[in-house]
Amino acid sequence: MMIFQQQLILFVAAISRVVFANDDIQFECGKGTVLVKWTVGPELVPNAPRLLLGNCMPSNFSPLPDGGGEAVFHYSFKDCGFKEMMTENKVIYQSTVGYRPKAKPHPAAISFPIECAYKRTKGWTAPFLNPGYASVEGQGQLSFHMMLLNEHLTGPAQSNSFPLGSFIPVWASVEQGGHQPLLLLLDECVASTSVVLEPMTPVHPIITNHGCLDDGKNGNSQFLPRYQTSEVILHLQAFRFALNEDIYIHCKLVAWDPQSFDEGKKMCNFIKQLGGWELLDDPSKSALCHCCDSVCTRRRKRDVDSGLVQNAVVGPIIITEN
Repeated sequence: MMIFQQQLILFVAAISRVVFANDDIQFECGKGTVLVKWTVGPELVPNAPRLLLGNCMPSNFSPLPDGGGEAVFHYSFKDCGFKEMMTENKVIYQSTVGYRPKAKPHPAAISFPIECAYKRTKGWTAPFLNPGYASVEGQGQLSFHMMLLNEHLTGPAQSNSFPLGSFIPVWASVEQGGHQPLLLLLDECVASTSVVLEPMTPVHPIITNHGCLDDGKNGNSQFLPRYQTSEVILHLQAFRFALNEDIYIHCKLVAWDPQSFDEGKKMCNFIKQLGGWELLDDPSKSALCHCCDSVCTRRRKRDVDSGLVQNAVVGPIIITEN
């Protein structure tokens, strides 16, 4: 596989498209979007979720007959953490496509910088000079997302039916806007046959006690290692609850300071080999998870600010008997 060290810059008019291609990577800059196609060798296929455009996983990944695969990224410049710069004549969007085997702050093993540069339209005004624009550092509006992934963790699930004992990948993220970097936490999750939780609604607990993956004690559910602090994947093993019925997964999502963990702000896996709990984001601080077998309390009375908590629901899913 050819690894490029030079910078690729694509200059395009405001409404035109231009394509760059080589043996492994194709880029197409469109109006407000970019399409990237990356052909990878067999050694990277098992690690497809670690192929990233900025902070976005492939929107699609397809195996190839030679054992390799093609990762496709098709996103708006508003996604994936693109950087926007302005010059006198151009608007420039910058990102990188690469392979990151370990979570940040470890560097990417493969990194290829790209830029799409557009001619500025006549009369264009920078957002901060527009009277209708306002920005407050660290207080930008957050947007939470949750969805089911396919078994390769490369895109949306193609089916909502899962055999008992199989895995249900649940992806959650927070778009940070003007915020400083944030950590997304799954504080609580339950499964229910109702899309709206009521006090008497039967539920199956999944995550309890402020981030303790209770479902991992009796099964093999786990939080997968992160590649972005603002995203997390719950690898949920299909459980025996309301078989063959519509099931909805309800979660409380919390955006928090990546450097500030306590008993009330954490995510913990149960490690069966060790017979105990481990903190997902820093195993050296796993003592914070000891309360998972009792009651976890917040160190501070102050809860997260309004706008940093979101209740989300995904479904329906159907769990079938093998």
